[in-house]
Amino acid sequence: MACNFRAAMPKRLLPLLIALAALSAHAEKADRLKPMIFTAEKEGRLDSMNQRTELLGNVIITKGSLLLRAEKVDVRETRDGYHQAYASGTTGKPVSFHQARDTPGEAIEGTADQLEYDTRTETVRFIGNANVRRTRGATVADEVTGAVIVYDSRTEVFALEGGNASPNPNGRVRMVLMPRVQPDSPASAPATTPPAVLPLQPSTTITPPKKPS
Repeated sequence: MACNFRAAMPKRLLPLLIALAALSAHAEKADRLKPMIFTAEKEGRLDSMNQRTELLGNVIITKGSLLLRAEKVDVRETRDGYHQAYASGTTGKPVSFHQARDTPGEAIEGTADQLEYDTRTETVRFIGNANVRRTRGATVADEVTGAVIVYDSRTEVFALEGGNASPNPNGRVRMVLMPRVQPDSPASAPATTPPAVLPLQPSTTITPPKKPS
């Protein structure tokens, strides 16, 4: 799986794939066995002949811990039962994505102008002003931004691409990787100052040992 995923990426992305492998941990495995549920406020259209579902207006898609929100979503089912979702947001309200990780309290969150999600490969493609974060509770542990970000939830590998749609100056990609050891953890605590050792003092008297009775 990892080999096929990397082969599909442009060569300029390979160094970033290697660098971002440091974010590794696994997405919630139980999500793979959960049903995909769709809801929308305005309208929905189901084309059974072509296995296609279209939703409009505050669309929400859930699959276990996975939560996707968008203004418009087009979902197509493949012949072997997998789904491909194409989502788009509106000005000031981008598409959002959230999925828990197997590590308790951690999750992957992301936003972009558009999003593509494939249940077969379990990959998410964030397109336009893409921002993806790994969170630990309410704290952002790591963050990546670019024009396009491809996230593989099976391998936890991120691929970034710069360009005009990047939120960063000059279309650059950006990574912020926080230290793995947190400031309040025992491993990072400063060493305790050893107690002062009093110098030995000579004795002016010697008490002879008692004779056994």
